Amino acid sequence: MKANCWLSLLLLGFLKTILATELTFELPDSSKECFYEEIKKNTTATLEYQVVTGGQYDVDVELEDPRGSVMYKKVKMQFDSHTFVSAMTGIYKVCFSNEFSTFSHKIVYMDFQVGEEQPLPGIGDHVTVLTQLESSAQEIHKALNTIIDYQTHHRLREAQGRKRAEDLNERVLWWSIMEAIAILFIAFSQVFILKNFFTDKKPTSSYTTLKT
Repeated sequence: MKANCWLSLLLLGFLKTILATELTFELPDSSKECFYEEIKKNTTATLEYQVVTGGQYDVDVELEDPRGSVMYKKVKMQFDSHTFVSAMTGIYKVCFSNEFSTFSHKIVYMDFQVGEEQPLPGIGDHVTVLTQLESSAQEIHKALNTIIDYQTHHRLREAQGRKRAEDLNERVLWWSIMEAIAILFIAFSQVFILKNFFTDKKPTSSYTTLKT
């Protein structure tokens, strides 16, 4: 029972660590959002992002080192991933810009992972061979990492597909309304024209007076 409890606590701690690196935020039109991360020298870091909803699903991205030098810059990207090794210790800045859009409100997903994947608490301190339970926990740790990554990307694709379907449905709805209005207008116009064809025109009073 204690072993199972220990394993559960380890897995929960792992899940909290992974989820803390992910962020989904709103990016209003004509705005810019920046995020900061302190990274030590010679540390591997990966920046991954994707526009979930809004406009043409594109965003400007810029990554700067502590000196302000641009390490990575992309214009109107839908999604991308960039891995780098920090050349110095300091605060690294990543900015997402929607300044080129004047009316499109967007939702952006960002995952900024710094450093290598950490082992389960207590596993790295072992000087002896791992027990079967510890080895199983380590394998589950790796499997959960893969599953979480798959689930995250699946949720992003699902959210993006749902938004596209909603936009398409709205366009079809308005197009159908416009077609219905056009059909009604044409129908009434035809009825009015045909009615004029079969309506007898009465002679004017002046013409009647001259004839008498």
